[in-house]
Parts: sequence; C-alpha cells; structure tokens
Amino acid sequence: MRRAESSPPLRIAHLVKRFRRAGQVIEALTDISCTLAPGAVTGLVGPDGAGKTTLMRVVAGLLRPDAGRVEVLGLDVTAEPLAVQSCIGYMPQRFGLYEDLSVRENLDLYADLQQVPEAARRERYAHLMDMTGLGPFLGRLAGRLSGGMKQKLGLACTLVAPPRLLLLDEPTVGVDPVSRRELWSIVHRLVEQEGMSVLLSTAYLDEAERCADVILLHAGRLIDQGPPECFTEPLRGRVFEIAVTPATRRARRAELSRRPGVVDAALQGESIRVILDAASAQEFPPEHEPEGSDWQRVRPRLEDSFVERLSNGARAAPRSDARKRSRLAGTAIEVESLHRVFGDFVAVKDARFSVEPGEVFGLLGANGAGKTTTFRILCGLLPPTAGQVRVAGVDLRRAPAEARRRVGYMSQSFALYTNLTVRQNLDFFARAYGLRGRHARARIDWALESFELAALTTADSGTLPLGYKQRLAMAAALMHEPHILFLDEPTSGVDPLARREFWDRINALAEEGVTILVTTHVLPEAEYCDRVAILAAGEILALGTPAAIKARAATPEQPCPELEDAFIRLIETHAHGGPA
Repeated sequence: MRRAESSPPLRIAHLVKRFRRAGQVIEALTDISCTLAPGAVTGLVGPDGAGKTTLMRVVAGLLRPDAGRVEVLGLDVTAEPLAVQSCIGYMPQRFGLYEDLSVRENLDLYADLQQVPEAARRERYAHLMDMTGLGPFLGRLAGRLSGGMKQKLGLACTLVAPPRLLLLDEPTVGVDPVSRRELWSIVHRLVEQEGMSVLLSTAYLDEAERCADVILLHAGRLIDQGPPECFTEPLRGRVFEIAVTPATRRARRAELSRRPGVVDAALQGESIRVILDAASAQEFPPEHEPEGSDWQRVRPRLEDSFVERLSNGARAAPRSDARKRSRLAGTAIEVESLHRVFGDFVAVKDARFSVEPGEVFGLLGANGAGKTTTFRILCGLLPPTAGQVRVAGVDLRRAPAEARRRVGYMSQSFALYTNLTVRQNLDFFARAYGLRGRHARARIDWALESFELAALTTADSGTLPLGYKQRLAMAAALMHEPHILFLDEPTSGVDPLARREFWDRINALAEEGVTILVTTHVLPEAEYCDRVAILAAGEILALGTPAAIKARAATPEQPCPELEDAFIRLIETHAHGGPA
C-alpha cells in the first residue's frame, strides 16, 4: 500500500474563469478557493451549469484561468500545464474510446500516448484487468462492450500510467446500479491501495455521500466544502417520512408541497419524504393533519441539504394543459409472450405485463438486460419477433403508425436538432406530429410558457444546459397531447433539482390520466413509479410496486432494503443461477 502524501494535491486560490460568447462575457467561475484532501475521494457537486466541468478542465490544464492560482501536485497549472497533465489522470464525461479497436488495443494506444515503457505494460495491464473485471474481454471490440464495461475501460485507460491525482467528471452517468457500485469499488481500491487522491464530480448525491469531503458549487461560486455530515447535520430533526396510500400519494404530495414551511416533498415508494423549515419543524407535529397521519423523523441525506440550500423553496407547481385530455378506455399497454431475437441472440424472452391508464410504470435493468429493446418495441420503432403488443388499444403488428400517433417519445439523447433554436425545434416537432396553423402556434406557446423556455426561444438548443435540454425534449414529446408518454433515461446526468422538477411534471401528467412508461438507472427515482419491472438477460425477474419488490429482497441482516439494494440482490441471485 502506497502512503498518501500529507500535502494537498490541489490548491485553488481566488480562481476566476470567463467565456466570451456572442459578444457577451460569461463568468463561469467566480473567486473559487479550496484545497483537496490527500489520499481521499472529494466529491464535486452542484446544479447543471454550476461550473463543475469548467473547474475540472482548468485543474487538468485544458483551460487557462483568467485570474487566481491553481496548483496541482506543487505545479502551477498556468505556467506548467504539460507537466501537470503528465502526472494526473483525467476522465471526462465523454471518454474517447476507439470503438473499432479491441480492449487491448485501446490500452496500447493510451499507453503509447502516456509513454508507458513496453516492459511495464504487462504487469500494469494485468492489474487493471483484475481491478475492472475486463480480463476475459481483452480481444473484444470496445464498441461491443456494455455501457458499464465501457466506463471501466475508460477508467483503465486513464490509469495506464498510475497518476497521483485522478479527476473523474461524472463517471457513472448512464450506467446501471451494478456497474456504479463496481466503479466505486475500483475508486476506493485506488485510494486505499495506491494512496491516490481523487476529485469526482457527480449528479447523484447518494454517491457524493460516499466521499470523504464534498465541494458544493452553484452559479460558478463555491457555496460550501466539508464532509457530508457538515451538510446534513443542520437538517437533523427537519426531515420526515409520511406513510400514504398508493391511491392518494400524488395528490397528497402536491398538497404538502404547497404548504407554508415545507421546503420539499418528494415521493418515496409508499411514503412521502418531507423537509420542513426550521420554524415549522419546531412546531411539530404539524397542525391540521387528518386523523391517522403518520409523520416519522428520519436521518437527513446529502440530497436533502442540496435541495434545501439551492431551491430556496422556489419549486413552482407545473402548469397543466388548459384542455384536459380524455382518459384511454381499457388497458393502455398490453404485452403478451413478447420475444425479440437478433440472429441467435435472444434480447427479450416471453415478457408479459400490462399498464393501466394514468399509471407510471418503470422498466429497470442492468445494461444489456433487454429494457431498451422492449422499450423500442412498445414505441413502434422495432418489430417484435413473436408475441402480442397493444398500445393505446392498437395492435402494433397491424397498425404501428396509428399507435405512434397516440404516444409521445423522449429519448435518452433527447433527439433535439442542436443547430436549430428552441422555437424552431418546437415548430419542427409540431409539424412532425401533424399540427398546423392556429393549433400548432397554440401548442408552441403552451410549451414555451409551461416549460419556462420563453426567454430562450432564439437560443440554439445545442448550447442549452442539460436541464433545459430536458425541458425542451419533454415539451416536444407532448406537443400533440399524447395519451401515453415513453421516457428513455430522461434524467440521466441531471442534478437533483432538475430531476425533482421533471418528476413534478410527470406526476401532474399522471393525475390528468396520461400513462407513463419510463426507463431509469437512478433507483431512488424509480420510487416515483406505481409499479416497476426488473429485467435481466431479457427476462422479467420481478414485477410489482417498489414496496413489494423491496419486501421480496428483505433479509434478516437487511430487513428494510433500499430499492437499489433489492435490485442488485435480484440481479446477482439471477446471475448465480438462484431463484429470482
């Protein structure tokens, strides 16, 4: 085990970074001062556009600061950027793997770039392959790896020359919970066994709670720095869970969120998680509660602090459509004996489930489990090999075009035209859905107002922060007032405030009778779903409410597992051949 250095691997003093765009000066970082703890993982968190990636790029010597000093491993980044780059590892959000090269060839390429001697490579590769579990796949093309395996290969390439400081910019975006845990295990091994210092940015606050120290940025400014408990301790006694019935939970959450003194109210399975301001928490129990209400104080989480500090109680209720749509008659989605085969590979095997009108239904699974294939079949984008699928009462085999007219689709990449403005995108999607004239203009006006995009009508969609791209993509999917909305990883990489705003809109749509089918890797937000299906190797392992699935995975050692714990237990049991 290598001993951790005692001096800070990173010192930042009064850092300022500005960008000039279209004649305007944008200050991305303002007077940032902080140090990094040696031999530990420091989390970098903040809303979309807070400056996290800009800070990472300045530290890596890829951007030149406009003022202040950044010192990495005793080197001035401004004066010696190449020297800094030679002794750190940096894995950006979109790591540059060469998909037409094998795992071994990607490692060789990065070893050449980092001038790793041939004699040192065999031992280093063996160590990295053992650490990442990629040893059996050295000959496989990178493009044929799963999302989680690609992330691990990207990390291995970053570590070909062992760095003293490792920078990871949102390394777990878009990977499933199993792969996320594996990546974190690798990071902790690097710290514990090699004494490496790590700066890791993340949009997932449950991950940041695993860090020794946390840096919180907002609007380019440093809000606070310290261990996770320094963020959560001020909320002690102010966070509650309230038991609710499935039939009333959305209406109850909406009512609570409007109450004075309620900072945040979020669905959590068959309960609601509520944060009260300090004054209201002192007056507990709350007045005017219906008989039988069950308020229970719970331990604060880092995400609670994030929301409390940055929302300022300003979350507005989403605007509903002026015209209420009629509910679908009968079942919204029916799947019977669904199979999908690619050559001799079975992607989906005998899937059976149904979704009722107004229900929020989640498809969960590890990368390669078959959920994206199932999703694309239900959207009418991919024909089934066998089985029956009815969407909005229409048989997809006989009338896929008719079914598509009744659904809205929001893809993980948002499918926006990045060189078109916000208004031009909305106009395009309105026309694509067959809207014309006054009706099209009314829906565009509705989208701009409801999603708070009016001030950005002339902005190119490619320049929008991630949260605003998400808003625009969802507005586009709702232009034609569909009865069913398909959402494929809609919150991947967005911060907790943007996720909450997004789910506020989903809950409002469900209350209006819109059926929602969503895929997600963020298991805490799957608690918003009425029911979920967990897939592995193309088969449905579990189907039911989040509470029922958690109860199914309970053990004497862990009688009240989180949904992520239940998910991983089911996946691992299936992988080892046990009963799911």
